[in-house]
Amino acid sequence: MRMTRIPRVLAVLLLPVVLGACGAETATDADAPPQAELKARAGESALELIYVTEAPGYDLARQSVGVIGNDGFSATYVSAASGGQIQLAVDRGKLDAASCAKQSVGSGGGGGDVACERDGDLWYRAAADAHEYARAYEGHVVRVSADADRVDRETLRRAAEKAHRAGAKELDEVLPATGGGSGGGPGTGVDEMPERGDLPPVGDGAPHNDVGASG
Repeated sequence: MRMTRIPRVLAVLLLPVVLGACGAETATDADAPPQAELKARAGESALELIYVTEAPGYDLARQSVGVIGNDGFSATYVSAASGGQIQLAVDRGKLDAASCAKQSVGSGGGGGDVACERDGDLWYRAAADAHEYARAYEGHVVRVSADADRVDRETLRRAAEKAHRAGAKELDEVLPATGGGSGGGPGTGVDEMPERGDLPPVGDGAPHNDVGASG
């Protein structure tokens, strides 16, 4: 499974967007664009793999939204106060007791041995300076990761517990807008797709593949 890197300068480069209570109070999925439009705006990401979350003091950096793996999804939430960054990543694969310690943590930097601990229905995983909470579903894994020295475990756990598959209105708020679309902010042109979240800014342009085989 591929994970994306969390650049330490992301908070400076990206414009945070607050998703207040996952949408306006009066907004409902009935107000969202048609499914076909949402699918087009999702680009390579499968709609069923697009999740959202929330954590006190953290806002979605809209420009961080992108695809990982073949059709997975990644987004970063940033704290303007602390500079902390929480990465939400969803990709196909599995995570269990047998494979937990074999997969690298977070952005792939967590180097060294991986410590795995069961915490309710979540896995808490840590290595070097990175840690994450992960929840395995049938066919895909949802991961919430961060630098251990910038985001504490309790905050990370709360973000993992709040992570859920995006509803239609949440998709409209998170996904880049098409030209003239109804998305909640500046987006890509009608023929543009969201940037891949696993392509490095430098090097040969090959996708990151830092996480071990997912089976």
